[in-house]
Amino acid sequence: MERSGEGGRRMLADLLDASHLMPIELLPAKATECARAASFRQVLIYVADLQRTVLRLLPGDAAQGHETELPIEGTVAGRAYQYTDVLPAAPPGGGVSEWWVPLLDGTERLGLLRVSSEHDDAAARADMQALAALVSLIIVSKRGTSDALARLVRARPMSVAAEMQWNLLPPRTYADGRVTISASQEPAYDISGDVFEYAVDGPLVHLTVFDAMGHDTAAGLSGALALGACRNARRQGAGLVEKAEAVEAALLEQYDHQRYVTGILATLDTRTGVLQWVNRGHHAPIVIRDNRWAGRLSCRPAHPMGTDLGLRSTVCEEHLQPGDRIVLYTDGITEARRSGGREFGLARFTDFLIRHHADGLPVPETLRRLIQAVLEYHDGRLQDDATVLLCEWIGPHLEPADTAADLTGLSTNGPCDDSGPAGDAVR
Repeated sequence: MERSGEGGRRMLADLLDASHLMPIELLPAKATECARAASFRQVLIYVADLQRTVLRLLPGDAAQGHETELPIEGTVAGRAYQYTDVLPAAPPGGGVSEWWVPLLDGTERLGLLRVSSEHDDAAARADMQALAALVSLIIVSKRGTSDALARLVRARPMSVAAEMQWNLLPPRTYADGRVTISASQEPAYDISGDVFEYAVDGPLVHLTVFDAMGHDTAAGLSGALALGACRNARRQGAGLVEKAEAVEAALLEQYDHQRYVTGILATLDTRTGVLQWVNRGHHAPIVIRDNRWAGRLSCRPAHPMGTDLGLRSTVCEEHLQPGDRIVLYTDGITEARRSGGREFGLARFTDFLIRHHADGLPVPETLRRLIQAVLEYHDGRLQDDATVLLCEWIGPHLEPADTAADLTGLSTNGPCDDSGPAGDAVR
């Protein structure tokens, strides 16, 4: 006999109501308390650390006696996180089943729930996923004001420059029916001059990577100023050339030729697949087509912003095909090297992206592994900031979003999707 969904609805309503006046420290206990309405005995919350190498338990009374840290590599929990799959956490016993359930903010992977359930059916799994979605929203709403959460996701102290940069950047993953965007950045605790940016404006998707001169707090300030000037100009309707000029003007006013920033400023029209970009003294973007490297996107570069050398900016254009991937990056990716060894290099970089895409990995997981490979190649510590921003143009339509879901490891089945029952979402 099919169970009523009333318990799941009450669970969500009660937790949502409690969340308005609740610090994040109370979230594990409140989630467990409210989840009992849906026959869940216990809810544990694990969040991924900044470098996405471990999952850490959000402390609370319900967390007593459980592992406080789980590696992402080589564990069932890690696999659930990597592939955004709902997976069994323990063999069923005593009338209880336990599950790892991904925590997702849109397509940004936050961590996992560990849920103990009295039932093991499609309705229970749908309630777990709904609970995970609400817990994710609560975490995102609280993390800007929670130092406890900020400390939990850090493995070591963070530099002042890195503190600024991480608070400026958008989420590392975004997707809709037209595009999938993912980014990664290292060294996470010492990042200084690199920043990335993307923004959606109707059919237009804006993509930006900046690399500020130096590897210190001053570089972080320059990168932050560049990003702020770019956003400000874009939101006032400026085009690509005008945005770059606004960045240059801000740098000249503040630093008088003493600091500079290189960068790529690009805009993708998702209706047509036309990519336009300006190169300001930066590495050329690359395009991956049919899962093969199609080469660099050639465009005459103008001078780095802040140098005022008078070189004219050129707006270049490329007509993309559905499925094309545009990759923006900084030199810390390709120039990483072991002591006395060869650089990681552009060929190794693009080959890594192609091979892991062919393996069917979600795009965010591919970039997570890329950054780990770059770090390993550099004996665990980079001498320069390393940033990669990848955007795949899927096509002109917002719906259906199945391809975007596949690329990010996200199931689209749910209450508003007529492709099947919500329980079919569990893979």
